[in-house]
Amino acid sequence: MSHPETQSAHATNTAVSLQPTRQATRRGLTLLVVLLVLAAIVAIVGILSRVHAHSALRDHTNSMAVPNVAVDTAQPGQPVREVVLPGTIQAFKDAPIYARTDGYVTTWSHDIGSHVHKGELLAVIATPELDKQVDQARSQVVTAEATAHLTQVTAKRYQGLTDTDAVSKESIDTAADNKSAQDAAVISAKENLNHLLELQSFERVYAPFDGTVTVRNTDIGQLVAAGSNGGTGSATSYSGNAMMGTGSGPRELFHVSYLGVVRIFVNVPEIDVPMARPGVKTDIDVAQYPGRVFHGTIVRTANAEDLTTRTLMAEVDIDNRKGELLSGAYAQVHLKLPMAHPALIIPVSCLLFRAQGLQVVTLDQQQRAHMQNITVGRDWGTKIEVLTGLTAGERILDSPPDFIMENEKVHVEDGSQADGSEGGNL
Repeated sequence: MSHPETQSAHATNTAVSLQPTRQATRRGLTLLVVLLVLAAIVAIVGILSRVHAHSALRDHTNSMAVPNVAVDTAQPGQPVREVVLPGTIQAFKDAPIYARTDGYVTTWSHDIGSHVHKGELLAVIATPELDKQVDQARSQVVTAEATAHLTQVTAKRYQGLTDTDAVSKESIDTAADNKSAQDAAVISAKENLNHLLELQSFERVYAPFDGTVTVRNTDIGQLVAAGSNGGTGSATSYSGNAMMGTGSGPRELFHVSYLGVVRIFVNVPEIDVPMARPGVKTDIDVAQYPGRVFHGTIVRTANAEDLTTRTLMAEVDIDNRKGELLSGAYAQVHLKLPMAHPALIIPVSCLLFRAQGLQVVTLDQQQRAHMQNITVGRDWGTKIEVLTGLTAGERILDSPPDFIMENEKVHVEDGSQADGSEGGNL
């Protein structure tokens, strides 16, 4: 058996040897726990960073999928539509003066550019043959009157012998018929004389109204013939002493035009016919006065469209009391046509060309895109009219991407909303 003291010392030594082992175990467990906690923290941080990165990537992808767009608005145009049409200035009154009798020109009193008044003498034509015919007609009237007087006396004398049976009833009736025939012959002779006197009055050529002589087509000694063919040979136009050939054909002696008011006839396109009514104001441009604008008014229309051109003939009158506008000049007429429903104006960059036709992309309050078919009117290069398919103030995409789809959400760029003030000035 062991000694008690020896056993006690052995137990003490064993306790002393076990104490450091337990402390080491605790320290190891603590270290292990710390490492596990650190590993968990690292794992959690890594997972959270990956989740955040994935979420950021997803948000970035989604944001990149939503296209950034610029937005404009459909603005109403002006209530007046301007239509530019070509035309030729014409005198308000314009008359070619032809000879009405055969003869030779003895004098003329007005050359081109002369202002004449109504009834003023333009030329005198000598008609020797007509003068002889007038003298002969006067003699025929005298002869007819003398014969009529004789038949009247004979008929009266025979009528007085009716009851005496000195002459037969047939002779009395014959005398009465002769009297009636000779009375008719007197009337015929006088009518022939009056006709020749009327032709003789055409020896003097007068101005038909106040105006300006624009053509003098005759000279002293020239042979003229009655009717619309006022001369012989080729038609010529005189300017002072110079003669300018204008080809063969009918020729007037003079041409008189009234230029106090000038007129322009324009052919209004069918689409603008409802607005082209008398009273519509116009501006007129002419090449002779660059930068100047003359004002006119539509005074009348044909009230019928031309079957060939499908246009309406309209007359525009212009006050020309200063005589600045000349007959025959080319002009551009700017019709100011009122519009009951003004067209909308949008930039041409808003247009989208697809198989469904011409479209624009409208934007609703939820920033979603919608395809809208439209009908366009006039094109000004950077701006274009929209006749149907849009309403005033409606938001539309400017330069829409080709891949945009119906009901697709878009992102509106800051400051892209246009006020559209430019469109209304067109």
